[in-house]
Amino acid sequence: MMLYKLNEILFNKQISSRYWHMEVFVGQDVDNVLPGQFFNLLCSNENTFPFLRRPLSVYKINYDKKTIEFLYLVKGDGTKRLTKFKNGDCMDLVGPLGVPFKLNNGARHILLVARGVGIATLTALAQYAVEKGIQCHAILSARTKDDLLAVRLLTSLGVHLHIVTDEEGTSELTHVKEIMQKIHYKFSIQGIYVCGSKRLSKLAKSFVIEQKLEGQIALEEHMACGMGVCFACVCNILNDENIESVRVCKEGPVFDLRKVVL
Repeated sequence: MMLYKLNEILFNKQISSRYWHMEVFVGQDVDNVLPGQFFNLLCSNENTFPFLRRPLSVYKINYDKKTIEFLYLVKGDGTKRLTKFKNGDCMDLVGPLGVPFKLNNGARHILLVARGVGIATLTALAQYAVEKGIQCHAILSARTKDDLLAVRLLTSLGVHLHIVTDEEGTSELTHVKEIMQKIHYKFSIQGIYVCGSKRLSKLAKSFVIEQKLEGQIALEEHMACGMGVCFACVCNILNDENIESVRVCKEGPVFDLRKVVL
């Protein structure tokens, strides 16, 4: 069921030089939210610019408190406007939207590969997987340590973290692949889930094909409607031997990693 109403913001705060953290009360509708899905947020309640909503993936689902949380990168006019919302304000949002992640039956170990704000998307999946008794391993990539997100939460969930950053010179693809190989050799992972970097996504795609593993990717695209009407967020996937154009907001944002054209 899609939620379309005003919802109370419990907090909206800056957590680093570029990122903000928001929690919104959604009531019983929280039961319909799954990791990998997103909400389309109206950036202003005053009918002012920007008029188009901004899609934010779910970072954390709090079924007990009936809230959801977002981590967002402040970059353009829309996200700058989102920072103006204060505790107790109401926000117009639509969701949950899109296709969520799917976990394989019988999976015991999975690997999450994320960079930047993509870490937020995969944190919700880690929370969901841990609740199902699946051990998560994660490679988190960022420009700097200041840009690393969700480290404390992921650690509290028992996720085995491997952190790489540009500033320390540890984020090169050769090094990341070595980490992936070591994790797979030791734990025989059953699936790889990726978000946030085309470079890392290409690496993960080649790895799942090479190792004959399952893989899923949450794509990030600019969107307008968020519901499949405007075709502004089209990507290409392989359908047998043909390339097919699909909508990230409707057929995605989660796709089979092996089929996405990167």
